Amino acid sequence: MKVKLFFIIIFIFYSFGYSQKINKELSNALNQIDSSELKAHVLFLADDLLQGRKSGSFGEKVATQYIARQFQSYGLKPGIENGKSYFQEMTLVGVEMNNDMVLKAYTKDKSIDFNFYTEFIGFSGIREKEIKIQDADVIFVGYGIEAPEYEWNDYKNIDMKGKVLLIINNDPSKDPKLFEGKKRLYYGRWDYKFDKAAKKGALGAIIIHTDESAGYGWQVIQSSWVGEQFDLKDNKSPKVKLQGWLTKEASQKFVSLGGFNLDDLFNKAESRDFHPINLGIKISIEMKSSIREVNTRNVIGILEGSDKELKEEAVVYTSHFDHLGIGKAINNDSIYNGALDNATGISSLITMAKAFNSLKVKPKRSIIFIATAGEEEGLLGSDYFVQNPTYPLDKIIACINIDAVNIFGEPKNIEIIGGEHSNLFKIVDEEARKLNMYCVMDQNPEQGSFYRSDQFNFAKVGIPSIYISNGEDFVGKPKGWGSKIMEKWSEKNYHQPSD
Repeated sequence: MKVKLFFIIIFIFYSFGYSQKINKELSNALNQIDSSELKAHVLFLADDLLQGRKSGSFGEKVATQYIARQFQSYGLKPGIENGKSYFQEMTLVGVEMNNDMVLKAYTKDKSIDFNFYTEFIGFSGIREKEIKIQDADVIFVGYGIEAPEYEWNDYKNIDMKGKVLLIINNDPSKDPKLFEGKKRLYYGRWDYKFDKAAKKGALGAIIIHTDESAGYGWQVIQSSWVGEQFDLKDNKSPKVKLQGWLTKEASQKFVSLGGFNLDDLFNKAESRDFHPINLGIKISIEMKSSIREVNTRNVIGILEGSDKELKEEAVVYTSHFDHLGIGKAINNDSIYNGALDNATGISSLITMAKAFNSLKVKPKRSIIFIATAGEEEGLLGSDYFVQNPTYPLDKIIACINIDAVNIFGEPKNIEIIGGEHSNLFKIVDEEARKLNMYCVMDQNPEQGSFYRSDQFNFAKVGIPSIYISNGEDFVGKPKGWGSKIMEKWSEKNYHQPSD
């Protein structure tokens, strides 16, 4: 029952306007959804055989072949090359840094070396085998945000060329009138901060990590930023030489070199009047890397609509198939399988294809199913799709993304992340209430989930987009149980081998 309650919200999306007869048929189609079949897809995709489905790996190729064959078996037409292929091929550049790098911070009188992995993690956006930064001044730029609509500028038009910037994660939250209070906007994202630093001509940018500001612990930085990192081959946007992270404890030691207190700096950064601060600290670092090109691919299948005119329009369902591959062993396990994140989402995508295809009268609009590549690397597959669409973007009326499916119990509600940006929330909520359920907006807006999964790239090009997740209200459980159980899961399993 709990499986169908989740799926019916997604499945009857854009079925409004159907006759009662078709609604009954939709109910019959829901009987195609079998929890044991959902589980079987997850068990295969998250098996050790697939080695964590890292971009460019053997396991990723197996996963994409599996998804394509499932799409084919459920009657989806190939979505590439005028129906000739299910695969949208793309090339990525993989960069893997040496793990013996040391961040050296110093003044005239003293110095501290910050150890890779435990205190500091560094990466380079520059595709060079050897990168060296020597005696670079460090400037604290608060949150590193330029937001004219809030009359906010952390840079104050000061020249940052050749500098390394120290930046607070997230965005200012003390004033509810600014940056929507505790809700994380795109300004709070690490990718915004690195991109802005590069556009300012900085040599590097180091983000101060705290569990609260990131929404996850340091172990997620370790699992996500250590090892080979990928980018689209054709990405020409400027990059800093050093993309770094420091733990909060290491950051305190770092700023104390210049006689500063981290909490005081945090407080100063909450004001519009904040000005960049030269910390009187220099850094040096040497990094070596290996660079290669790999091929990856989105998997795309199409169910053609039944209405002569409306079939030209399409609703896109997305879910990413990749995960982190093989990494640092934890409890003697080095395979980051990604069962919940996101074998469950792909299992859902496949199962919806089966249910949609079972309809005697297909949806009026066409349905495009996209299993995206490289989401864990920075939403690369969905980025590539919107830059190289296989279907006219102006004919795509909505994107519904699935990134991890409820495994915790029978839900009373559904969380619609990004629901405030369009009328999609209202549509889903109306259907949910017919089932004695209800929808809620993002329950943890400070985590910035809307910017962390594939629907964001569709939203950036003007397509109404949401990310459907489980809420925190569960049948038979006390208030607050859902929040605690998901927080516990995230702390223990998110981006870890235990998923």
